[in-house]
Amino acid sequence: MMNRSERLGKLVDLVIERGSITIDDVVAALHISGATARRDLDALARQQLITRTRGGARANTSTGDLPLRYRTSRQGDEKRALASLAVDRIEPGSTIALNGGTTMTELAHELGIRSDQDSHYQLHPVTVVTNAVNIANDLTVRSNIRVVCTGGVARTRSYELVGPLATLILPHINIDVTFFGVDAISLDDGYYTHNAEEAAINQLLIERARKVIAVADHTKAAKSAFARICGHDQVDELLLGPGAQPEIYQNLHLAGVKIAMPTEQNK
Repeated sequence: MMNRSERLGKLVDLVIERGSITIDDVVAALHISGATARRDLDALARQQLITRTRGGARANTSTGDLPLRYRTSRQGDEKRALASLAVDRIEPGSTIALNGGTTMTELAHELGIRSDQDSHYQLHPVTVVTNAVNIANDLTVRSNIRVVCTGGVARTRSYELVGPLATLILPHINIDVTFFGVDAISLDDGYYTHNAEEAAINQLLIERARKVIAVADHTKAAKSAFARICGHDQVDELLLGPGAQPEIYQNLHLAGVKIAMPTEQNK
């Protein structure tokens, strides 16, 4: 069963994909009652995320550019498995860094759960350095996690803090492991994102870390994006979801990339 936040995110995606939707469509797609469907549509309309219509809703002109927290995570099950695999690599008492995006948000969520359940984190809290304000907000309530948030100007699309202010703190701290999500993985020359300012912050997080781990679902492999973050030689390990063509994994291995994939235990 989806919680309400996940359901609202899925509902927004349905409106975006279809352009308009009826109450019956919502009931059939999300397996909820008509009354719940109406309440959910009303809630999204109050936030101006959609436009309510008689018997349903339609997309706003700006709906396609919604912040991540209102969007269902694409490849959600895969990203949750990757998050579990990533948290397996976090030592209690260590300092880690996370950039923004849905994959890192899943990682932060999994870390929060582990920190509450594992007594080692109570004795040795983890420090999380992040430029993502949503991740900082989610982890601040966890008593076993210390959050260090960079400065900067928040991007509405990704909740990442960018710009000169975001770079001031990073030269003065040491990071044990930087985990970073990407928009694209080039088989030839490394890891990319769509935004140059985000790429610059990611580069600093990588430079300050003793170990660097990239995390991506399989749809990001053999793709291109605007701004290069780093090369394959700067990444110690790539946590990559299954599902891509076999030759993609083979080519990454040939490029010297150490790849790990989730197992049933991580699902």
